[in-house]
Amino acid sequence: MELKVETRNVELRKGWQERIEEEKEKLVRHYANFVLHLRVSIEATKHHKEGGFELKVVASVPNDTVVVSRKGENMGTLLVEAFDVLSLQLKEILRKKRKDQKGLDGAIEVDSFGIVRKVSPFESYGFIVTLDEREIYFHENALKDIALDQLQEGDEVTYGETIGDKGPQASWVRVAR
Repeated sequence: MELKVETRNVELRKGWQERIEEEKEKLVRHYANFVLHLRVSIEATKHHKEGGFELKVVASVPNDTVVVSRKGENMGTLLVEAFDVLSLQLKEILRKKRKDQKGLDGAIEVDSFGIVRKVSPFESYGFIVTLDEREIYFHENALKDIALDQLQEGDEVTYGETIGDKGPQASWVRVAR
């Protein structure tokens, strides 16, 4: 994902840059290969009614552009809020895209292949690495025909992918035979 940060009437502070990088990494984890370009624009405003800053986050996705604007005095809060809203909008775009791709039977999941990257039996979850190197979260309740403590890192699995509250996740997982 290409990232461009620009400022007007204000110097880019290290804390802001770090926060932007953190939020970008979250987007990469949750929306890998979906968000193509990300532009963050920070402007210091002179009008008291507008607060101290105007923030604009623009994300380019296939066939669409998502824009989130916020005004206020605390840039840290504005950044978190803007990226939260952006994430919700991206989730909605993906939901609509998947809904449009539904088959006649209503299934939105496609069987996918991956390799177990991490298993945390005490926390009841794990991660799968896809062929295109994305990480897919799964909960032990998604496992079919195997228990979480029997699953090993490196096991080949098939799974059904959906979008959860925090990004891609597997709704079911089976060991590949």
